[in-house]
Amino acid sequence: MPIDPAKAVAAEPRSAEISWDHKDVQLYHLGLGAGVPATDPDELRYTLESRLHVLPSFATVAGAGMGVVGGLSAPGIDIDLAAVLHGGQSITLHRPLPTAGRAVSTSRVAAVYDKGKAAVLVLRSEAADEDGPLWTSDASIFVRGEGGWGGDRGPSERLPLPDRAPDADVERPIREEQALLYRLSGDWNPLHADPEFAEHAGFDRPILHGLCSYGMTLKAVVDTLLGGDVTRVRAYRTRFAGIVFPGETLRIRMWAGDGRVQVAVTAVERDDAPVLADTLVEHS
Repeated sequence: MPIDPAKAVAAEPRSAEISWDHKDVQLYHLGLGAGVPATDPDELRYTLESRLHVLPSFATVAGAGMGVVGGLSAPGIDIDLAAVLHGGQSITLHRPLPTAGRAVSTSRVAAVYDKGKAAVLVLRSEAADEDGPLWTSDASIFVRGEGGWGGDRGPSERLPLPDRAPDADVERPIREEQALLYRLSGDWNPLHADPEFAEHAGFDRPILHGLCSYGMTLKAVVDTLLGGDVTRVRAYRTRFAGIVFPGETLRIRMWAGDGRVQVAVTAVERDDAPVLADTLVEHS
């Protein structure tokens, strides 16, 4: 089997020094669709270095780190990228992210689960600088065709939506070239750019990165319900329930609660097909 669960989990954590500056942050924000309208003061917080703040989901690309693709080269893992789908993502923030920084990122395979027709890898990354921990990030990766060895199926958490109308319902368009711009932040999987590779993976055309829709959604929550204050975000998690294509539109519905916002994200043009589910933003 191309995945050796025991070897992957037992492997020594890998540490690497990472760094980023305002240009990396600005590029990431632009890859999420920030900057429209270009002179809007609220958007300038994402695009202009003199006013810049950092959306917490930047942690998924900061310094490239282990990353989703990089984590698939860990000991005990030898798989075809065409069989890989990002299943879920969570981030816990230990303090607000600086616009420029240097840190040590420590990454490991935290778990391998057997879902029958697929394996799920949980890739954990923890980053800390000289002042202490910055963030902890878990990526759940589905590898089609690699399950069925009789291992632990792992958790199956679902987060039912409130039985009432959402407190906010917004739409965010995805530009035709957005995946090409977003991938410059470090996720070079050809699934998001190469039509032939996408077809080999079973898609009509390249799809948007799950982490791009993840970042777009957090930006919408921050801008709509948190007063544009990125420092209020404490944790953010989601399950990738479906794909979305460049050129489509995300519908983002939000339900505010006590220190939390539940979110559902769908693709407008495909009859509100699910994109993100079991999505929760915890905040101060």
